[in-house]
Amino acid sequence: MKLNPKGLGLAFGVAAVFFYLGCILLMTIAGRGALVVFFNALLHGLDIGPILSAKVSFWMTILGLVNTFILSWLFGALIAVVYNGANRRITTGP
Repeated sequence: MKLNPKGLGLAFGVAAVFFYLGCILLMTIAGRGALVVFFNALLHGLDIGPILSAKVSFWMTILGLVNTFILSWLFGALIAVVYNGANRRITTGP
């Protein structure tokens, strides 16, 4: 089986955008204290309180969304390329 790098990149990118949008929603709905507790638990006790910025401009949010998509797309495409290369070596031999 061969993976399509563009397709897997798109899947990773879209999934990451949904997570990013969920984070935006969480930051909009929850208060600062709840966010600190949530992210500290998610990051195994790393205290994000001093660095948490609840005031992020619209354009920084859009830039973060675009950057998240691009990096995730590249990660997904890289996984597909590595998988296809490793799979070819395994099935055809050295």
